[in-house]
Amino acid sequence: MSHQTPLLSLKKTFFYNFFPSKVEEEACTLNNTPHVVTRELIEIRDVYPPPKINLENPWQIKKRITRDEIVLGKLVIPFFETFEYILRYWTLDAAKSLENGYDVPIDVWDLTKEIVPKKYEGESVCLKKLYNDDFSLSCIELFNDCGLGDGDEIGLYWDPRSSSLMFKVLSQIRA
Repeated sequence: MSHQTPLLSLKKTFFYNFFPSKVEEEACTLNNTPHVVTRELIEIRDVYPPPKINLENPWQIKKRITRDEIVLGKLVIPFFETFEYILRYWTLDAAKSLENGYDVPIDVWDLTKEIVPKKYEGESVCLKKLYNDDFSLSCIELFNDCGLGDGDEIGLYWDPRSSSLMFKVLSQIRA
């Protein structure tokens, strides 16, 4: 019987460069400019396993829809949830594209009607980084098809097997 060590998972994090190199320090002195702290998205080994997806209740990200999200057709996903439950399954290059401000098209499956799930894909469905480091999911067609309203609760999780975001309306508030 072979003794195999469990695979370590990788996760994305930021590396902050607080201290300038000698060359950077000399350039700042020469140009009479202060050193600017930079950050770079990197991948590190995570000593903890990735969050397990409970198939009975897989919705790792739950939130109430706001009026602003309905008007804009963009779902705001907080920084922590995006890094912990979505980006940990992406390649470093794809995560860097998102971090650098590019819209990253993704596939979204609406599982609200479990018998007939609907797939949203293409340029109209994408993740984008916001100015405050949160992220938004552009999904106007999804909002319209589901008839989402202010206060409705939705659930999301990233399915690493299909590389897709899974979506479900968990509860709706009818006016």
